[in-house]
Amino acid sequence: MTATRSIVLEIPDWPVVAFLRANGESADAGEPIAVVHGNTVVSCSPAARAEGVDIGRRRRDAQARCPRLRIVPDDPARDQREFLPVVRAVEERAPGVQVIRPGLCALRARGPSRYYGGEGAAVHVLQEALAGLGLVDGLFTAEQAARRSGRDRLRVVAPDETAHFLAPLPVAALGDPELADLLVRLGVHTLGAFAVLAEDQVQERLGERGVRLRALAGGSDSRTVTPRVPPPELERGIVFEPPLEAAEQVAFAVRTTADAFIAAVDDAGLVCTEVRIELTDEEGHRSERVWLHPACFTAAELVDRVRWQLEGSSGSPLGDLSAPVARVRIAPEAVDAASRHQPGLFGRGSDERLHHALSRVQAMLGHRGVVTPAIGGGRWLAERQVHVPWGDRSPSSDLRALPWPGSLPAPLPTTVFPRPVAVQVRAADGGDIEVDDRGILSAAPAQLATGGPPAAIVAWAGPWPIREREWDAGRRRVAERFQVVDAQQNAWLLVRESGRWWAEGRYD
Repeated sequence: MTATRSIVLEIPDWPVVAFLRANGESADAGEPIAVVHGNTVVSCSPAARAEGVDIGRRRRDAQARCPRLRIVPDDPARDQREFLPVVRAVEERAPGVQVIRPGLCALRARGPSRYYGGEGAAVHVLQEALAGLGLVDGLFTAEQAARRSGRDRLRVVAPDETAHFLAPLPVAALGDPELADLLVRLGVHTLGAFAVLAEDQVQERLGERGVRLRALAGGSDSRTVTPRVPPPELERGIVFEPPLEAAEQVAFAVRTTADAFIAAVDDAGLVCTEVRIELTDEEGHRSERVWLHPACFTAAELVDRVRWQLEGSSGSPLGDLSAPVARVRIAPEAVDAASRHQPGLFGRGSDERLHHALSRVQAMLGHRGVVTPAIGGGRWLAERQVHVPWGDRSPSSDLRALPWPGSLPAPLPTTVFPRPVAVQVRAADGGDIEVDDRGILSAAPAQLATGGPPAAIVAWAGPWPIREREWDAGRRRVAERFQVVDAQQNAWLLVRESGRWWAEGRYD
């Protein structure tokens, strides 16, 4: 099967470029930068490579070679986010782009070459935005050509020269370190030497994967470009000239924009369950909120959210803004398939009516006038009880899953006191109990008083130390937790801090 001619576009060191773009910094300064993941360099700038830093090097070794090296944590979300404008720029010149990974994309050569009058002309048009380009048969060969495009940023491989181009490349170019190591130990160092091996011998030793990689080494790449479908542009906005000074004026003027937003979502076969509304005043100040909905928004509800965001967030006529409103932007944060939400067929459910009623109450009482409980992250039980304003996103599960050294493992107390309750814990002789730096008690806990006569402690466990912000004198906390059971078989979670005892919760 004849492979489809492909254009591959690569921006070298994309994680570094994405970091600089995200922070509004210029790459012309020549600063040595290394992007690190798992204590290993995954990308570095030309200035860093010039001082001996390369991909795969350990962080400490890289810093030893280049003391002024700037370390940047790896962020795949940042790389993808910053690459989207580049993909859109390519799609404006040639549609049908396939994103292979951030910094590397491909498209079929036939359409652009016919439109622009040849493959070379098409590549030069795309060079306006990107750094490395390759034009060859098959994605594998195209990617290798893009990486070796040189200063002219263009590498064209003729249809009958693919195998010749690939032959001198090292077997590591196949992207399989384990296979590359095996081939080198067998004396096969280049793609050309691998391609001339007999197919039946490769299959017997390396299996089907080895056969496929051997075909790639010989220039036989059956993969074709799979163009992405650009996401629909659902965002809508309106600019007021002159700016509007009253919330009702803004709400009335934004009705058409809300209708256009809902129409665009409907045309895409989607429903919006989470929306971001941004209000910008004439001085550039911005009020931004994300609103949730249990089913899907209507245009009228979007208008209500704009009004409540102005009237309900503070006591001023324009909410958090300090000047007349100059711009309103409505953008979807979460969409869902329309088939899952069909209020038009069955009518609005009780959840939606409840959401509408509580939102009205929130508009009258203020943003934090209606809250719902949620579980957050933290070491202290009271910190984990989070009250989220109605319509706001609950704390992320990632926050709860973070390692919280000193946090209490399950099972947790069923009663958590909003404020710790002062108690007294005494030794058998009535004396105080001290805990030294090694966690050793001066005496065993024997008596517990929780506001009445002391009760005998029949069982206890601990201490479990908690150390927070020891580097910050103003917020530093040093404490120990204990679990005790009194004579009435009440189980308590106690905390000793600064020589005083507190009840944090009770196991009912």
